[in-house]
Amino acid sequence: MRTDRFDVNLSILFTELDLLERPAAAKAAGFDKVEFWWPFDTPVPAEAEVEKFIRAIDDAGVSLVGLNFFGGDLAAGERGVLSDPDRSGQFAANIDVLCEIGERLGCRAFNALYGNRIDGVDPRVQDEIATENLVRAARGVARIGGTVLVEPVSGIPAHPLRTAADGLAVVDRVREAGGLDDIRLLFDVYHLVTNGDDPDVVLDERPEAIGHVQIADSPGRGEPGTGSIDFAHYFTRLDEVGYTGHIGLEYRPGGASTDAFGWISR
Repeated sequence: MRTDRFDVNLSILFTELDLLERPAAAKAAGFDKVEFWWPFDTPVPAEAEVEKFIRAIDDAGVSLVGLNFFGGDLAAGERGVLSDPDRSGQFAANIDVLCEIGERLGCRAFNALYGNRIDGVDPRVQDEIATENLVRAARGVARIGGTVLVEPVSGIPAHPLRTAADGLAVVDRVREAGGLDDIRLLFDVYHLVTNGDDPDVVLDERPEAIGHVQIADSPGRGEPGTGSIDFAHYFTRLDEVGYTGHIGLEYRPGGASTDAFGWISR
């Protein structure tokens, strides 16, 4: 596994710094590639805020390789708005500005968090709205050669996508509904293992459906070596199945972010 394939998720690492200072810090730590969750509080931020974000990445000399769509208030436990009948319009409104950022910075991988189940709303209704929004998103990012990612997550009982099979079912449903191929699985080893899933099943049966990879150790979501995941195994398997994309470092450092990368040389 070539270490130049690693990118740093700057929504979870270097958070001791202002968001716009983080790209330069990642560059100083030896990384040329970064990714972010949606870096604004609203789905359609002011143009000046978008310009500041783009400039911070350009000035740092790093490449943006992954970006989330607007997903609501993550700190409050929200994990997406695209399946919420009352908020799916926010997701739709977010597509154009996300594509603008992606086009200008060369980013082509976009994570669309599915959204939690809502009390009193039929899950089938949520799934229908989610399918419509994901088709819309995939067609939107296709204009710039992008791919929508679907991610199973852990730690949120109300979130319906927990296993790789859950995520792939959505991928397949959206592909069929939209007659398109611009949607894939976000293969987050931490979330899958934490939820009791076996990541090797996807690597054995559907490796071509993997659009991006993220890692953190489990339990704890710390850097590799702080938990029980055998990353050497997964790096080898990813190479064996022909995955050539980026691997996002999406873990919480135990101390200063600058000290969170020693495991790579080891």
